[in-house]
This record gives sequence, structure tokens and C-alpha cells, in this order.
Amino acid sequence: MDLITTTDELTSVCARLARHPTITVDTEFLRETTYYPLLCVVQMASRDEAVVVDALAEGIDLKPFFELMSNERVLKVFHAARQDIEIVWHQAGIIPYPIFDTQVAAMVLGYGDSIAYDVLVERITGYRPDKTHRFTDWSRRPLTEEQLEYAVADVTHLRDVFADLDADLKKRDRSDWVSEEMDVLTSPKTYDFHPERAWERLKTRVRKPKDLAVLMEVAAWREQEAQKRDVPRSRVLKDDAVGDIATHAPTSPERLAALRSLPKGFEKSQWGADIVAAVQRGLARDPHSLPKIEKPRNNSNGAATVELLKVLLRMTSERHAVASKVIATVDDLEQIVADDAADVGALRGWRRELFGEAALALKHGRLALAIEKGRVVRVERD
Repeated sequence: MDLITTTDELTSVCARLARHPTITVDTEFLRETTYYPLLCVVQMASRDEAVVVDALAEGIDLKPFFELMSNERVLKVFHAARQDIEIVWHQAGIIPYPIFDTQVAAMVLGYGDSIAYDVLVERITGYRPDKTHRFTDWSRRPLTEEQLEYAVADVTHLRDVFADLDADLKKRDRSDWVSEEMDVLTSPKTYDFHPERAWERLKTRVRKPKDLAVLMEVAAWREQEAQKRDVPRSRVLKDDAVGDIATHAPTSPERLAALRSLPKGFEKSQWGADIVAAVQRGLARDPHSLPKIEKPRNNSNGAATVELLKVLLRMTSERHAVASKVIATVDDLEQIVADDAADVGALRGWRRELFGEAALALKHGRLALAIEKGRVVRVERD
């Protein structure tokens, strides 16, 4: 294992790695106190070598690493790739391609929902990784020998995990299932997050167009402020406070001060004035320009149908050894109940074949569920 601290060393190692059809990649970063993740360490391995790159080394230029990530002749293997890809996208404006995510592959092969790396390694190789440094401060220098050993283990064991999962996918003819998921992970739309869409992240339920308009403006302001100051969103304004503001729409500092979700004196700050301005912008928006507010799906028949679909989903997951999460989400099920042609993954491609058609049949009474010898079974109906 080599520690790479200079641009020349990184250029040489990336040139060697580029000669391999497949490499494994991982990153260590911090984002507890920042909006954008701080890249601290990059680990890479081929069959011949493994290296740790000190991304914070003085004077190092990560351009050779980013070029390797965009080299289409080299398959990059990650575990839980989304945050690693987000870092590359933010720092270099590129999406690593092609990629293979072992967490997604494991879900497709029945290892459970979002299996952790150390658990997957142990189940496949029998080796139990040391996770002592999982929450270490990777920005501190110098890096210790223990940290380096931990970092390099993340990509060396990943080689064996990939080989096992890839072989199993081909054996069970499920490689295309994973490829569909990789298309989502390698789409710039997945990472190109604009402030005007920040409200979509919030779990706050709004029932009136006025509330939605204010929510959109305040969430966009918070996103822009967090990006500008490079701090977490919650450092600017907590989610419950955003929802509270959307509901009450305070149009003056005095009304803002009446909200219990905000710190005392907040209304007197510049942020207080900015929020009042955002509320006023929201109230001035044309209601017809707003996204349609989904009506809550709370009728008893619909809720009961969703519960039946959950049972069918669990049966399908166990029968085909595929994690239920990768087949359908609860939101998918609710949308299927509301609309036979819902635009959800569960009604497309292999998911429709595996589950979607049966879900529609159950919804319309062409399929029933029954208990037979203590087990829930499917019963076809005319």
C-alpha cells in the first residue's frame, strides 16, 4: 500500500490503474460542519496494487484522479456510490462512468435493504473488517498507520466482493437489473440540485397553494444561504422552522418573532429580514404556476389496498431473493393504488414483470391472497 501525496505520484498511479478493466474506489470525507463534503482521502485498488491518496496534501492536483473517473474503458466499483459520486461531481463537474455499486447489486441478489459494507464483506469473504475508524476525523494530519490500513481495506476486500456479486448476477441473469440502477446513479440530474427544488426534500405537508408558495421560496432561500456560507442547511434554519414559516406566512419581523420554532431575537437579524422577504415573494406568486398539491391518500379502502400490496411485495421479495426496497417503495404502492399508469419504477421493466403486474391484478381482484398451511399464497381469480 502506497500513500500518494504529490501530483506526480498521483499521475503515475492513475496511469497504471487505467490499464486495468476494473478498479475499486472509495472516499473518506467530512460534511458535518459544511454544505459541500470536504474530500480528505481517496482509496483505489486494482488486482496489482492498492493506494491511498491524501486529497488534502499541500499542492496536490486531483486532476489525474478525476480523469480516471471519467475514463470509459475502466469500470469503477464502489459500495454505496451516491456520496462518492456527488463529491466528484461537485469538485470536477463530471460523473464517474461506468460504475458498479456493490450495495445495489447486493439488494438485487437478496442480501437485504442497503446492506453495510462490513456486513457484506463478512458474508461473502468471511473476513470481518475493523470499523474502528469509521467515524474518525479524516481531515487531521498526519494520517496514522491505523487509518491508512483501514482506508486501504475498504478497496482491497471490495475486489473480492465485486467478483462474487458479478458472477452471481450473471449466473442468475440479473446484470441488466443492476445496469438500470447505475443509469440513475450516473445521471447528472441525480446530483444537479437547484435551490428552487429544495422544497421537495422537506417532509412538510402543505394543503394550500399559499403555503406551498411560501415553502418553496423559504426553502430556496435557505439552500442558497447554506451554499453561500458552506454550512449545513440546519445551521441556517431547521426543517420544522421552514414548515412553521410556510404555514403561518409571517409578513413582518413582529409576526416572525411569534413563531416558537425560531430562536429568540432571530427576527432582528439579517436572516430574519431575508425570510420575511421570501414569505412576501411566496405570497405574490401566481397560484396557477405552482406544482399540483397531492391530496392525502387517506380513504380506508385505499389504505387497506396498500397494506395488501405490502404483503404481496414481501412475498415477491422473499420468493425471488430481491430486497423489497429495490422493487418498490411505499410511495410506489400508494401511487399504484391511485393510478394504474403511475409513473413509478415498480411498473417498469423487470420490476413490472416481477411485481407490478401482480400488484395491478391484486388491486383489481384478479389475484387474491390466502393462507394455506400457515403460509400466505397467491390465488389466481377469474
